[in-house]
Amino acid sequence: MNNILQLKGQFQKRKAPSGFGPTNLPKGKTVSVDHVLKLKKQLQDIILFWNQEKTINGALVSVHYRKVVAKSNRIQILLSDGGKHPNQSVRGSKFAEGYNDKNKLVHKHVFTYFLATDSLQKSVMLLDKCATTIQSFYNGNISSDDTELINAGVYNDSIMKKNPFLKTLVDCFYVEDFRIDLAPKTANEQSIVTIYKTGVDTTELLSRLGINMINAKMIDETTLRMEKEEINILCDKAPYLIAMSVKNFAEIVYDIADSEEYEEQVLIKKPENEPVVGVIDTQFDKKVYFGDWVDYQKCISDDIELHTEDFFHGTAVTSIIVDGPTFNPRLQDNCGNFRVRHFGVATAGRFSSFAILKQIREIVRKNRDIKVWNLSLGSAMEIDANFISPEAAELDKIQYEYDVIFVVAGTNKKKNSSVNKIGAPADSLNSLVVNAVDFSGKSASYTRRGPVLSFFYKPDVCYYGGDGPDKIVVCEPLGKATVTGTSFAAPWITRKMAYLIHVMGLSREVAKALIIDSAAGWDRQDTIKYEKGYGIVPKRIEDILYSREDEIRFIMSGSIDEYEVYTYNIPVPQDMNAHPFFAKATLAYFPQSDRNQGVDYTSTEMDIHFGRIA
Repeated sequence: MNNILQLKGQFQKRKAPSGFGPTNLPKGKTVSVDHVLKLKKQLQDIILFWNQEKTINGALVSVHYRKVVAKSNRIQILLSDGGKHPNQSVRGSKFAEGYNDKNKLVHKHVFTYFLATDSLQKSVMLLDKCATTIQSFYNGNISSDDTELINAGVYNDSIMKKNPFLKTLVDCFYVEDFRIDLAPKTANEQSIVTIYKTGVDTTELLSRLGINMINAKMIDETTLRMEKEEINILCDKAPYLIAMSVKNFAEIVYDIADSEEYEEQVLIKKPENEPVVGVIDTQFDKKVYFGDWVDYQKCISDDIELHTEDFFHGTAVTSIIVDGPTFNPRLQDNCGNFRVRHFGVATAGRFSSFAILKQIREIVRKNRDIKVWNLSLGSAMEIDANFISPEAAELDKIQYEYDVIFVVAGTNKKKNSSVNKIGAPADSLNSLVVNAVDFSGKSASYTRRGPVLSFFYKPDVCYYGGDGPDKIVVCEPLGKATVTGTSFAAPWITRKMAYLIHVMGLSREVAKALIIDSAAGWDRQDTIKYEKGYGIVPKRIEDILYSREDEIRFIMSGSIDEYEVYTYNIPVPQDMNAHPFFAKATLAYFPQSDRNQGVDYTSTEMDIHFGRIA
């Protein structure tokens, strides 16, 4: 096997190209005066609504696009607020389904903006002038050929100057409707609700509606826990404020373990200076044979009565991280043993997502020495197609701020359940999300699938979680047990991640990339099923740390602070002045994110490619 090479040459940087081409309609497309006048009328109606509705100091307007649009095709001049670009006024985004010009059902973008009503009036004036120009000089219908002539200098600007006319025109082409979107009244239990950011303090805003909110019920400045009655008041008085809501209760979904007594006593040495891994789960039983390896901290109220079953899941998960290969010899990974700092934040069955969200940040903040965290708790409910769950968003923020990584179980499907998509927090983009396969490599019967927000690839990888009669062996409070579930696949990847970071000294980005790259292998993946992620991670750590005899693998890492970063000092073999090999690349990074942006969740998108440097 070959060692992995670490290249340490300097990266070259290049700023984004300045300037854009001329503003044109897409080739062969047209805009009618009727469409422009329709948009004008919609904005006028919206202004009337907000002139009567004084709850917020401004207007929320939802822009329904005709399709999923690139950032460059979002409105450029309409809904400008006080000289700012419209993008600065975006408060949320989502997908909606609708029919396109060919009567085909497709996804469409919906962006919600917050701006002053005076700025809305300016947009009405732009639309009015645009409509008049189209009617006066283009017989009520303007084409892409006409816009090319305008850019060539053939234009009468007596009604509207060329640049604002073209920008307004192109905005009108991509915009299907302007609306005020109202949240449906669906709350039937306590939920976590996110409201749009409007410049008014959330507690003050809710008090105007007769809802008293205390800081203890808030996750951040716009996300809070609300009771059913409070949500009903909000839906009745200001349904336009609700950006998203999810139920506040999650539950662990896994098969009941088959327990049995140990036939012989399992021994383990005393812990020394082995790496410490963080586990956030249900409670841990210190009486197990590896109890000295675990620093257990109970993180729930003493008023909550604990039962034996409250210790099963957490103890089983931690047993794999500490000493999994001892009772699963066919999954020997050669990573050794790990110490665990175990935080018991939940009990068996249902638990409050809100309570755990508040605790996780505090736990990570107080335990900065821990870089790798295992989280095998998840929701039985499916993630939403239009926004990241509060749990996942908080994990993403924590990982970005504290330079840690979470290994998260891909969540399980109940028997005879129609739920197919993964549950929170498996939609965390920065986390390494793990699904399960059986020992033959097939997706487990309880497997749930991605993607996240329709295009983010989740889960990342998969590993052996057992299925049917062929199960994972764990240690529970009552002794040896056999279990199945993504909860028991994730800890094996946690072990590998901890080895790469703590033993090998790699960064979390490089460690994550190596694990995903080893899972992907060289098999082409032309069909995306979103069940196995990029593939099954190899069992042995050596198969991640070393490459095959016919491979050369190298790693590069650095920071991105310009539009483009590149290198051309990559050593590659030549044969007769040619390059007779296949190449692949795996890119891992931890972007900053904003849940309030909906489907436009990440603030940074990166791409990697081979080829000539222009």
